[in-house]
Amino acid sequence: MAMRMVKFGLLVTSLTLSSLLSSARLDDGRLNANMMRLPGIPYVALDNPSVSVASKNGTELPPYDTVYYFDQLVDHNNPSLGTFKQRYWHTYEFYEPGGPIILMTPGEGNADGYYGYLTNRTINGLIAQQQNASTVVLEHRFYGLSNPKPDLSVESLRLHTIQQAAEDLAYFAKTVKLPMPGGDQVTPDKAPWILIGGSYSGALTSWTMVRDFWEYFEPVRLHMPANCSADVQAVIAHVDNTFTGKNTSAIQALKETFGLGNMTHLDDVAGALRNNLWDWQSLQPTTGPGGQFYQFCDALEVKDGVNAPASGWGLDHALAAWGSYFKDTYYAHLCNGADPQTCLGTYDPTQSYWTDTSVDNAWRSWFWIVCNEVGYLQEGAPKGYPTLVSRLIQPSYDLRQCQLMFPEAFPEPPKTAISETNRVYKGWNVKLDRLFFANGQR
Repeated sequence: MAMRMVKFGLLVTSLTLSSLLSSARLDDGRLNANMMRLPGIPYVALDNPSVSVASKNGTELPPYDTVYYFDQLVDHNNPSLGTFKQRYWHTYEFYEPGGPIILMTPGEGNADGYYGYLTNRTINGLIAQQQNASTVVLEHRFYGLSNPKPDLSVESLRLHTIQQAAEDLAYFAKTVKLPMPGGDQVTPDKAPWILIGGSYSGALTSWTMVRDFWEYFEPVRLHMPANCSADVQAVIAHVDNTFTGKNTSAIQALKETFGLGNMTHLDDVAGALRNNLWDWQSLQPTTGPGGQFYQFCDALEVKDGVNAPASGWGLDHALAAWGSYFKDTYYAHLCNGADPQTCLGTYDPTQSYWTDTSVDNAWRSWFWIVCNEVGYLQEGAPKGYPTLVSRLIQPSYDLRQCQLMFPEAFPEPPKTAISETNRVYKGWNVKLDRLFFANGQR
């Protein structure tokens, strides 16, 4: 693995919040509300990132939002193909000679705006302050404006792999000349390097994703309010029983309960309900009771000012409450004015988001990795397990979207190379020197 070759110390965290895509269809950045959300890390806002920064000794340094460019190899397996310009952000606000270099990539998104991770408002900057370090944020290949090729076509994306991304980090560390005094003398053979990542960018150093990742929702089920968990499970069981039955009147009535009566495909309707559970991903330690996920649970569990017991109110109330909340409140927040078929339908191959190959499209870049190497499919639990998500949502549902987005690569549903990914990166069994998991569970 490239990270071991350059002897990084690694700190992996599991922060999860979707980054936004300015050109996207929905407010949360996605192109369609039945696409899985990105597992990215949150922005850390700065009051004014465009003002000069003062170093420890009072020297005036460039603003945090200053963009630098690194000549990264297009293909680490064939260096003769040349280089491309990879963006990065850097400061030596706390640096003293002999101190480490702290490197981070935000992973699957445009890195512009992530310069908060240069500062002591994050763990990166706190370590830098304590250890007299310099901090760097490096944009991931095929995200933002760091593209080895001029588009995101299938042919271009063949250079978009876990291995190439990991090699990018190693090559950067070994060859970069950082814009600071002595910045050409801080390669890993001369200075300590610490790689910090969260979610996917942490997984670049220790890969642990699996193909059918229905367990994605298990922490939600186990740690959300117990009454809300019980009622969501009851409603989803009813959705599955109804949608797999033959009572067309009951099926139509259930669709209309959620304001989705005109939707054609039942798996699109059932999949739409994942969105309320995905809001868990946006929770942070500072999220208060007004967070979107808690608004959802309050809609189900607070009746006439009274909270439901741990067992919930039961199916009848929960179904009516969820339907009313989704239809009258949540849908407008989710779909940003689009009609249900446009917002939630996944069967129309003519939709522009399936065919748009322009750069700075994080969902297309991320979905390529999902379809080829990591799976990370967030589905209903197998029978015999409690589930917050409909069992109509199985790997075939999300993998069909791979065919729509990359038909040249996947004339048939892809067989994602999860076993190979886990073999190469050791899956749950990874054991490496200087590798530290700040949180998470094996």
